[in-house]
Amino acid sequence: MDLSRLQALPRPLYDRDPRLVGPDLLGKILVRRQGRKLLTGRIVEVEAYLGADDPAAHASIGRTPRNAVLFGPPGHAYVYFIYGNHYCLNVSCLPDGVPGGILFRAVEPLGGLPEMIKLRGIAEDPDLRRLTSGPGRMAAAFGITRERDGGKDLTDAKSDLYIAEDASAPPEVVITRRIGITKAANMPLRYIVAGNRFVSR
Repeated sequence: MDLSRLQALPRPLYDRDPRLVGPDLLGKILVRRQGRKLLTGRIVEVEAYLGADDPAAHASIGRTPRNAVLFGPPGHAYVYFIYGNHYCLNVSCLPDGVPGGILFRAVEPLGGLPEMIKLRGIAEDPDLRRLTSGPGRMAAAFGITRERDGGKDLTDAKSDLYIAEDASAPPEVVITRRIGITKAANMPLRYIVAGNRFVSR
């Protein structure tokens, strides 16, 4: 795969129910331009959040200045800070005005590993799984923050953060209930690449 010729996913892919978008994002490539370096990772784990009718979704409380990105238009980055120590990256789904989104939980690192390690502030570890497994680790490895990335258009290949197509065959998808939440935790809205060691937990 030529990492210098990655094409951004088109907006219509996100203009759908998050339950359809989530599986389709598996195997795609998260791209960050960090100075002259390109940081890339294959998406291997995501969770869908359904908006107003989903008690676990940030949009369930209604539109606020902080969650407005989730209400559209589709294909934009919604970044929030959690537990006082890390950021989480989401992408908005559904038509403009209708809330919904996908949380990125893990990627398999492909390119820019020295930069990811530096951004994480950790010593080089032979077990790369710890680099980008889990939403907080993944966001840190890609230098993602609310201030830097909130609201960015993830369909724009000219952006320093976007999601790209991959020519590989679609992966085998496993569906489980969401993890790390207490509300609506039994809903089968977590999508993972079968057998991938970078999947969290």
